Amino acid sequence: QVQLVESGGGLVQAGGSLRLSCAASGSIFSINAMGWYRQAPGMQRELVATITSEGITNYADSVKGRFTISRENGNNTLYLQMNSLKREHTAVYYCNIQSRVRSTYSGRFFPYNYWGQGTQVTVSS
Repeated sequence: QVQLVESGGGLVQAGGSLRLSCAASGSIFSINAMGWYRQAPGMQRELVATITSEGITNYADSVKGRFTISRENGNNTLYLQMNSLKREHTAVYYCNIQSRVRSTYSGRFFPYNYWGQGTQVTVSS
């Protein structure tokens, strides 16, 4: 059983900083990429940042220069350093692992996304 547990969220003032952590446990066959997504009330879940197994990062335009994604490969731990936070960054942030799993019924591999339960980030004005 694979579990992703996020931590580090909370309430901060605008302009402040937070660092989110995601600890992955369990047997993961393959990790193609890890990332952070967020979902604000009434909004669709959106990409924040991703990092591939090769270390290539990708950021949403709205967080470039403010957020930094990093990964500890030896422990499958993911981080998101968030600086200069704004009210519009308020959302539930979810940890994601892009992987593949093998179906015991068909024997085929399928793309599969593991998700954490999310951690609330609230930025006050």
